[in-house]
Amino acid sequence: MDKKLLVVAFGDSLTVGYQSPTYERPWYEETPYAEFLSEKLSDRVNFITSGISGELTEEMLRRFPRDVIAVKPDYVVILGGSNDLGWGMQPDMVMQNLHAMYTMAQKAGILPIAVTVPSIQGYDVMIKPRVVLNDMIQETARGIGIPCVDMFKKSAEPDTLRLAQQYSNDGLHLTTEGY
Repeated sequence: MDKKLLVVAFGDSLTVGYQSPTYERPWYEETPYAEFLSEKLSDRVNFITSGISGELTEEMLRRFPRDVIAVKPDYVVILGGSNDLGWGMQPDMVMQNLHAMYTMAQKAGILPIAVTVPSIQGYDVMIKPRVVLNDMIQETARGIGIPCVDMFKKSAEPDTLRLAQQYSNDGLHLTTEGY
């Protein structure tokens, strides 16, 4: 019998699947994207969700050895940077932390999968730093030969680059459909 692959989904509230409460759904809810993938791939892949809401990439980097390297997955999906940008960190500093995680994974024989940060709604001034960071993520992924999932492009309105309304109820986090 073939061994199932192990994938760690690593990041912040976007990895946790945090959903802001709404009038129609006033309770806290999580819909991690790894659960959706697990349902589709359960015969071949086991997923572990390792996300912490509000976390910065510097904090992610500190827990990476414990929560990823020690687990010894085949793959790690890395999604981080949205909170850093929200706190005014420069994209190049965020990219340094992400690149360090990609490198640590590779050195441990784990294939990292880079993910761009999604756009935002209602804070247009914050879209440009996301575009800059995402360009860096994609360029770095190409440069070191790892896969990259462009979540920004898939979830943004093509004409405004804002996070598409159907994918978010608070302008930052995703809805179940978005995840």
